[in-house]
Amino acid sequence: MGLCIIFYEDRNFGGQHYECMSDCADLHSMFDRCRSIRVESGMFMVYDRPGYMGTQYFMKRGEYNDYLGMTGMTECVRSCRMIPHSGNFRMRLYEHFDMVGEMMELTDNCPNLMDRFHMSNFNSCNVEGHWLIYEHANYRGRHYYVRPGQYKSFNEWSGNNSRIGSIRRLMDL
Repeated sequence: MGLCIIFYEDRNFGGQHYECMSDCADLHSMFDRCRSIRVESGMFMVYDRPGYMGTQYFMKRGEYNDYLGMTGMTECVRSCRMIPHSGNFRMRLYEHFDMVGEMMELTDNCPNLMDRFHMSNFNSCNVEGHWLIYEHANYRGRHYYVRPGQYKSFNEWSGNNSRIGSIRRLMDL
């Protein structure tokens, strides 16, 4: 079975709905509002702006009968990205921009980067696999999805600041 997320107009899975089985950079043409979401299979990131921009929220398999109330987002979903399964997980975090300076490597979840590395500010990273980066320890606060690739500056993954509290691999959670 492929990955599938269903967006509903109303709370509790009411009203018109739209099924999505791939990345979609602009959902506005599909629906005007979204009040509940069902993830049939797989994992997705949803965004409140087109083009995978704005506030993002991670969604795994399950039912979200009041999407706006649950996420605290004020805007409708405007784009979504499916998170593929990946086998290898490695993240190299660097102290400075452009992968320079002290490097820390992760291959598994890390609930508290400060405890593990005695650092919490990282300015660039090299990523294998799919991960969520959280602002605070123990997977709390705003989170940011990073896909495989090089991020030469923290604003390529968050746009806010270089502080990272915890990191989690995106497996079939």
